[in-house]
Amino acid sequence: MNEQQQYILAIDQGTTSSRAIVFDHAGQIVSTGQKEHEQIFPRAGWVEHDPLEIWRNIRTVVGDALTGADINRHQLAAVGITNQRETAVVWDKNTGEPVYNAIVWQDTRTNRICDELAGDEGADKYKERVGLPLATYFSGPKVKWILDNVEGAREKAEAGELLFGNTDSWVVWNLTGGTEGGVHVTDVTNASRTMLMNIATLDWNEDIAADMGIPLSMLPEIKSSSEVYGYGRKRGLLIDTPVAGILGDQQAATFGQACFEVGQAKNTYGTGNFMLINTGEELVHSENGLLTTVCYKIGDNKPVYALEGSVAVTGSLVQWVRDNLGIISSAPEIEELAQKVDDNGGCYVVPAFSGLFAPYWKSDARGAIVGLTRYVNRNHIARAVLESTAFQSAEVLEAMNADSGVDLTELKVDGGMVANETLMQFQADLLGVPVVRPKVTETTALGAAYAAGIAVGFWDGEQDVIDNWAEDKRWEPKMDTETRERSLRLWKKAVERTFDWVDDDVEAAGGE
Repeated sequence: MNEQQQYILAIDQGTTSSRAIVFDHAGQIVSTGQKEHEQIFPRAGWVEHDPLEIWRNIRTVVGDALTGADINRHQLAAVGITNQRETAVVWDKNTGEPVYNAIVWQDTRTNRICDELAGDEGADKYKERVGLPLATYFSGPKVKWILDNVEGAREKAEAGELLFGNTDSWVVWNLTGGTEGGVHVTDVTNASRTMLMNIATLDWNEDIAADMGIPLSMLPEIKSSSEVYGYGRKRGLLIDTPVAGILGDQQAATFGQACFEVGQAKNTYGTGNFMLINTGEELVHSENGLLTTVCYKIGDNKPVYALEGSVAVTGSLVQWVRDNLGIISSAPEIEELAQKVDDNGGCYVVPAFSGLFAPYWKSDARGAIVGLTRYVNRNHIARAVLESTAFQSAEVLEAMNADSGVDLTELKVDGGMVANETLMQFQADLLGVPVVRPKVTETTALGAAYAAGIAVGFWDGEQDVIDNWAEDKRWEPKMDTETRERSLRLWKKAVERTFDWVDDDVEAAGGE
């Protein structure tokens, strides 16, 4: 390769794996390293990761990506970070050791804490200030759980010895030196998912932190999504390389998809599904169960906001069918089975494994398969599994259209499941608008790369991102209105069957 050519490295610290991807100036992938980490389930409803394993894996995948591209750090203009949001890491700043495993965004153990915090005021107690309802999804209550339950953690936190961050902060702190001068920062998009940041002023809210018993000394400094935060540490492959971009994964995908105009939206099909619509510099409070979130902030520019609909279980439902039920042996097989039947045979799968996210926000819901008859076979169930992803996204889009007052004209899609053509066609049918897949579907890593590259002048700003974006395939809706409306009505009926499942008896029986 040309010695002088420069590249950007993106580190994508995801829910199931960590990846490092080298991008060239055209926004094309040069090479990739990827490594899965263990999903730890200590009890029903609990989900954890080992932060030290994640950090080890990141060092490995960075090496793999650089080797694959046949380059070294001197050819990297900058590093960008994107990450699973709301997954909380609390660690000792003197030893670099986590005091507990990372508590993952899907984890529901903070249900009682959220109820206690809500008190008489209800789940929307902080919503005006932070844009989010009180839910087990967000990081703040997870930190409270660690401080309440890990021996000695609260004393250490109050003595200023502990740090907290989503996995972006953990990665950047380690990259920039760890115990030897590591930088403790986060960006506005990650901070907006903690329940601790005031969404209008972009600073930590002391009152909410006090309610949760979280000392302000633990919190990272809030920065923009695109600026130089620090440089690679003295040990490691990225020595002296600027770390210059951070975006939470869904915001990164929105950025990578070039959704810079008000009303442009994208949907990412990953472990869960996340749809974001750009609302510009205007902060729109949802009346329909969506989250108000920061979309991105480039350097000193004003923040750009988004409305987000988060669905907890989509891709992970396919994994569940593979690993827990054994109906398929690999994820792509789900499409082969689904194609053997013309419809779902009246069967609906509602994967409320960790409650329901948008637009319902019911943490006491649990999964259900409904509409079963002797006629239904595994092909119908496979189809219903795929369709549940599209149904959940359709409900989010309905809420989005109502909140934003703008009817979406097309939906840009990305993530692992967009390779599934049956699903993409059904999604277009349900939404009644075209679904568009870009040529580079790794838009999450790409968004982080763009944020970092813009900070160091490798790219000239949003226009370069727009120019690099290219359409790969488009699915036009083909379903008639009557069929669409009937399908959605039956889906909503199925969803209602999952409400209010968890109570004290269920918990006692080990179902919680």
